Amino acid sequence: MFKRALAILLVMCGLSLSGCVTPRTSGLAPFVDSRDGYSFLHPSGWLQKNIKNGPDIVFHDIVEPSENVSVVIGKLKSVKTLEEIGTANDIGLRIQEKVIASPNATLVSAEAYENNGKPYYLLEYKISSPANKASESRHDLVSVTANDGSFYTLSISTLESRWLKLKDTFYRVANSFTVN
Repeated sequence: MFKRALAILLVMCGLSLSGCVTPRTSGLAPFVDSRDGYSFLHPSGWLQKNIKNGPDIVFHDIVEPSENVSVVIGKLKSVKTLEEIGTANDIGLRIQEKVIASPNATLVSAEAYENNGKPYYLLEYKISSPANKASESRHDLVSVTANDGSFYTLSISTLESRWLKLKDTFYRVANSFTVN
């Protein structure tokens, strides 16, 4: 009788504790584009926004609409792999110069990593507000890779004042980006 009661108690404790474990995708929802062959996680509750002649996909926060994640796909002409384009730092500086195109942008970090055997670069930027503007500084994470003659870029952005609160979530989003 005592053993049975103890066994039931242990099972009950185990079941109640399993509800306390938070999965790595908690608070994130999947997005899959099977036509263009990529997927990523985005914060749950963010809404999809269609932009004509813009990124392939955009999701934004409904409370802070300037927080967003987007994917842009560009064609590669003479190279086929990420390594042929350059190192993580090379590409990070090129994106800073040609895409962000702000003298107030700083490449904070640039690192290479692999996801399912495919190389990716993870780039972090801080974009300070110009002295004569009332707008707030921003913080961006960018994940890039090359596949079948295309260059894939996932970018997630927030206000600098919210960066520390969202940093872990944004890194999970950027690292979830996969191209098949």
